[in-house]
Amino acid sequence: MGERLPDPELFRQGGFRVASRLFIEGDIRGDERQVARLRKFAQREDPAADVLVPLLRKGAQGQFDQALRQGIESVESPPEELEAFFRNVEATPYWVDPDRLDRGARAITRAGLLGLFPLGDVSLMGGYLASRATKSLVGTGEIEYKASRRLVETATWWIHVTTPGALVLGGRGYESALRVRVVHAHVRAAMNRRKDWDYAAWDKPVNQVQTAGTLLLFSLVYVFGTQLLGLRYSPRERADILHLWRYVGWLMGVDEELLPADEEDAWRLLWLLATTEFIPDDDSKRLAAALMKSHAGIGEGRGSLGKVLAHVSVAGHGAISRLLLGKTNADFLELPDDPIAQAAVLAVAGVNFAAETVRRVVPGATALQELIGAAGRRHYLRQAAKVFRPDTTYGRHMKAA
Repeated sequence: MGERLPDPELFRQGGFRVASRLFIEGDIRGDERQVARLRKFAQREDPAADVLVPLLRKGAQGQFDQALRQGIESVESPPEELEAFFRNVEATPYWVDPDRLDRGARAITRAGLLGLFPLGDVSLMGGYLASRATKSLVGTGEIEYKASRRLVETATWWIHVTTPGALVLGGRGYESALRVRVVHAHVRAAMNRRKDWDYAAWDKPVNQVQTAGTLLLFSLVYVFGTQLLGLRYSPRERADILHLWRYVGWLMGVDEELLPADEEDAWRLLWLLATTEFIPDDDSKRLAAALMKSHAGIGEGRGSLGKVLAHVSVAGHGAISRLLLGKTNADFLELPDDPIAQAAVLAVAGVNFAAETVRRVVPGATALQELIGAAGRRHYLRQAAKVFRPDTTYGRHMKAA
């Protein structure tokens, strides 16, 4: 290896600096050659999914849906590209362990609705720091102008792929992972048609680096975010959660070289991504503002009480983002800086940590918490369906692209 590079901004302040000092063994910093190798993946897309776009537009959507639910063997005379796509997807990699997938999903489920906070405040907000990745989001207009609906749809998708037993052929998580993979292909096709797409500055749209980054935000960063909110996992649970997301990433077309095999791999990849991708710009600010505005929406139509709820919501979500992303990043994104809210978040984290410590030693408490968490997630899905009617087929997104 060559000389290690200095830490990027994300690892100099906030929660990630704490992690690098306390939770990560060894030196995860990369060198110039590793950066150069990673950057090559920014010019790679997903050919197996991209060739499906014209087929689906010409009427093969029904065959795609049938293959999703019943397997490619059930489809009579499928197009060659569709058959090749599903033959590959259905050939499960040797490293996939169904028991680990189940354990990882149960560990995530245990967080219940608390898990939605780091999902939005760290995973999504942190993703906005990656300015090249935001260009596709801004280009479709989906995030900036429909932030609340998109946030709910992301949370719904995340719940589907992290539900125990959902990643089998025909399962809700399996279907959701592959549908989003095809959405990405439609977005790529739309962005590649744009005459103003700046390949030199923005790389290929929705490329392999960006998809791998999304995977890390939903796996490693999510786990780390819940830990800083007081949740506790055993080393095996953390490994199983990352194993689940490794398979989700494989289903979504991420190159196997970019799929972390363990937690140290994940931290090393996140460090490289923070060095090369987490470079915010004005679009990052616009998307952050839209997300914070969606948090304020809780107070709409509730009069004076609504104003209080909106303030508390914005302050609380902003505090979580600020504590984990660090002052410099939070200031750039123009997130609220409320010391009282930040103290409250830390206090809640302390209470959660104490409760989690008790859970780990009381017989049956973990199983009970998994049941409570699953019930909370189901309730969220029901309420989201009533209020937002999320499109779980993602047909609207494909048409928009």
